[in-house]
This record gives sequence, structure tokens and C-alpha cells, in this order.
Amino acid sequence: MKEEKEYLQKLRHSAAHLLAAAVLEIYPDAKPTIGPAIEDGFYYDFEFQTAISEHDLGKIEKRMHKIALTWKDFSHEEVSAKVALEKYSENEYKQELIRDLEKEGAVITLYTSGKFTDLCRGGHLDAPAKELKHFKLMSVAGAYWRGDEKNKMLTRIYGTAFSSAEELDEYLKQQEQAKLRDHRKLGKELDLYHIDDMVGKGLILWLPKGTILRDEIENLVKEKEAVAGYVRVATPHIAKEELYLTSGHLPYYKDSMYPPMQMDDGVYYLKAMNCPHHHRIYGFKPRSYRELPLRMAEYGTCYRNELSGALAGLLRVRGMAMNDAHIYCTKEQIRDEFAAVISLTQDYFKIFGLSNYWFRLSKWDPAHTEKYINEPENWKFSEQVLREVLDEMKVEYEEVDDEAAFYGPKVDVQFHSTIGREETMSTIQLDFMAKKRFGLEYVDESGEKNGEVFVIHRAPLSVHERFLAFLIEHYAGAFPVWLSPVQVKVLPITDSHLGYAKEVLASLKSAGIRAELDDRSERLQAKIRDAQLEKVPYMLVVGDKEMADKSVAVRKREGGKQEVVGLEEFVVELREEIVKRV
Repeated sequence: MKEEKEYLQKLRHSAAHLLAAAVLEIYPDAKPTIGPAIEDGFYYDFEFQTAISEHDLGKIEKRMHKIALTWKDFSHEEVSAKVALEKYSENEYKQELIRDLEKEGAVITLYTSGKFTDLCRGGHLDAPAKELKHFKLMSVAGAYWRGDEKNKMLTRIYGTAFSSAEELDEYLKQQEQAKLRDHRKLGKELDLYHIDDMVGKGLILWLPKGTILRDEIENLVKEKEAVAGYVRVATPHIAKEELYLTSGHLPYYKDSMYPPMQMDDGVYYLKAMNCPHHHRIYGFKPRSYRELPLRMAEYGTCYRNELSGALAGLLRVRGMAMNDAHIYCTKEQIRDEFAAVISLTQDYFKIFGLSNYWFRLSKWDPAHTEKYINEPENWKFSEQVLREVLDEMKVEYEEVDDEAAFYGPKVDVQFHSTIGREETMSTIQLDFMAKKRFGLEYVDESGEKNGEVFVIHRAPLSVHERFLAFLIEHYAGAFPVWLSPVQVKVLPITDSHLGYAKEVLASLKSAGIRAELDDRSERLQAKIRDAQLEKVPYMLVVGDKEMADKSVAVRKREGGKQEVVGLEEFVVELREEIVKRV
């Protein structure tokens, strides 16, 4: 798996070079800037003198295929900054990169294949003419130079590349599915949420149906956590600067927080994380060993200062409600508590029918102590405990360096979504720093104060926004009955059946079933079609026979034979399906 990832990285990096070569042949006055491999492909940013669009991708791709046949290998040479600056004398973007490399004392290398040379650190195919065949240019987008909105807007061309035609075809089919399942498209069609420019980008307005989804998920969480021994708390949306200085989020996390607010009694920040607030709840009174482990949960709203260009529907937002909790425990309790969190997470995924996931143990890197608390022994102990838990639970996992939280190692849950995107869903972190910063302690069995309080941060269902984006795409908007905003549509055949249809609606609602009545003077087939477009699980058709028998003709969202059953029988069976979260 590791070797395959490394090969794809080289393949896609080489394809980015090929893209730049083709662009320069067709548009000689374009200025290439940077072009890395990314998770599912590659991109290259250019400054074009004449705007291009996706209509131009075909001719660029055709030229790439032609050029690739002439690329036998990649050769490289190390050059001085002076030589590199002369070579790119007319490209201010490359010059900026070269000067940065010079300041860092890094080796400056140029890589050449065919007639094209680029400033590059390396990592290419050995035989590009043989291997670089199966690629596709996907889209055109705007991108600020070096991701800074203060800089010039460039044109970014995205592409993908695979080692075989079959893999490329499968990916392209997946992308077509992705367009149909895109949560932004379905969210609009199903009236789930709205983003309003007057409110602000990345700030979600949940519409009534979307709010039902949120509430149902939160109800599930509250039920499960109550059984697991969690207590619920609620904390404010802002806090004083001192809290985040104590936690260490200032300065470590300052760039992701909103600017400070100067008030008459001090400086305040919008809450970017819940943990410091929970630590203060833990510490507001003396704690006994009998209270540990203390599991403290909150669906707390947090705010992150994301650049507008990085926002993406529900996947990346500025305001989010987090499925958060913090477990305060002794050193001896870490193993059992961490394992319990993993089990709870797996239980949630089973309910939602999610199976394509694995775990990732994210560790620190002692070479980058500016990013982490510099306590090697604590890192060694913490990483080993988490490793042993994962081994004992026999779950699939991988280890990665330099991706831990600044205060301790973490276990992320990685998913391959139905549209092929790899993403992090859940995070479980072990924190050995909070006890010192917040003076967390308890009175042990001997009556002595003990400061060895470890904290497990966990968010099994991520945040409402991100998790709902995932679910919308996973179900293609056709949610299971218990989660569906509208569970039943009542469809009278004619206006003469409207009175009985209202009786059916009342019976459903009195049983706690979310139902709507389509009383429009439309043909029945039009009502059925509209209910299917709304992805309602059940449609109840009522006419003369149903009115006489006190029954309903049941049609399912996915089609199949219509079945006539008694109204009371249908209500009982549907209630059972909802309660069991089938």
C-alpha cells in the first residue's frame, strides 16, 4: 500500500510537469508557478495572459499525450541561486521560490524531461514515455498565489493520473457519481441548508429539514453517551484570552482563531475549541478518585478562521457544532477508556451502515519541537499505549509521523467515501499536557492530591456539518427512515379522498412519525414522482378502497410492488423500524 502510494505520487508529479510543458507549447506567454501531486491527482497554477476555460482542456490534454511519447527520463542538475534566477528572469513566481530556497540554504535543483525544465525537488517516474499514459484533465479553477488572498489570482488546472486505463476509467465513473451525490447539489434540492452572503461564507443556515437531521443525530449521540456514562455540559461561545494562553492554543493555534475582541474587562476570542472550557469545569471544585473517569460531553459550537477560498459547502466551514467530549482519567484508566471510545465509534458507524474505514495513529516528530510539547518520555508512553489498544482490538491501522496534536498523539478514523474521497471522520486524542497547564488533580485513595490526570479528547461523529456532508453523499440524499426529514407522504388520489388522507396524516403524526400530506390538485403519478424526487421513504396512496377499509396502499421510495395494509398495522411496523434505527 505504501509502495503504491509512493508510485502514484511520482506518476502524478510527473504528470504535473507534463501539463506545464503542454501549456507552455500552446500558450508561450503563460507563467508556470507550482504544480504538486495531490491526493487523487495533480494540479499546476499558471498566470495566463489570455483567460482559458474547461473548453481548452481537451487540446492541452492532446498535446500532453504527444509530448509524453518523447520523454525518456528525468535528468536533474544542482544550480546556484544566481543561475536559477537568470533562467527564470521573466517569471517572478519562480524567482520568489528560488529566493526562499536560498534563504533556507536548500539545494536548488532543476529537472528536465524532453524540452521542458522545471524548478523542482524531485520525485518522478523513471520511464515517463512508457508509464505516463493514463491521465485526464478535470477542471479549471482560480487560486491565489501561495494560497494568500492578498496575492494575485492564478489559474489552476486540475488533473488525475493512474497506472492503468482501468483505474482511470473507474475513477472517472466515480467522479460522475460524485456529481450526482454532491452534498451541495443535494442539500439545495432537498432544502437542507442555505449559505447566505449577507450572513457570511462558511456559516450555515440550517433549514427545517436539515435541522431534523441534526437533531436526530444528536438524539442518537445523547442516548449512546448516557448509556456509556457521559455527563452533558454547555459552555459559552467566547472566552477570555487568558483561557487560551493557559491551554496553549495561543500562540500554537492563533492563525485558525478569529481576531481578538477588546472589551472593558479584557481581551476575548470566539471559541475555536471546547476543551479549555471543559478543563475549567473539571477544576471548579476538588475531585475524588471515585469520580474518575469523568466523561464530559457537549455538542459545542466552535468557530474557525478559514480563508474564504478554502470553504467548501459543509465540508469546510467557519462555524461548526462538534460531537465533542473529554474524558478525565488516571494513567491506569487510559487503556480501557480509549478502547471504549473506539468501540462506541464503531457502534455509531454500524448504525449508519458505514464500513469502509481504518485507523491512523498520528505521532509527533521530535525534529519539530516548535510544533509539539517537548516531553519525549510522555510522547513515548502515550504513543505506545494507543498502539497497544489498537493491536488488542485487532483493527486495521497505520502509523504516521508528524501529524499529532501539539499536546499528544491521536487516532484518526479514515474513510473512503462512496464518491472515492479519502477523509478523516473521527478523532481521538490523548492529552498529557492539560494536567500541568490547568492544574488538573484529584484526591487519591490515601487522601493525597494526585496531579496525574490524563485527558482523552474525542469526536466520533466529527462535526454536524462535515458528518452531514458525508451522510448526504453516502446515502445520495435517500436517508434511512429514522433519519429522513419526511418519513411518509400521504397521497390522496382525488380531492374526494382528502378527508380520509387527513385522518391518515393525523394517525401518523400522533405516533411521532414525520409525515406530510400532498393535497395539490395534481395527477397521482405527478405526486408520486415529486415524492420520489424528495427521496421520501414511504408514500401512502389512499382512494375509495383504502377509505372503505381504513387501509393504505404503501409504495416504497426504491420502487417495487405496491402493498395494501391496514393503517394501524403500518403505523406499528413503521414505528418499530424508526425506533430500532434500521
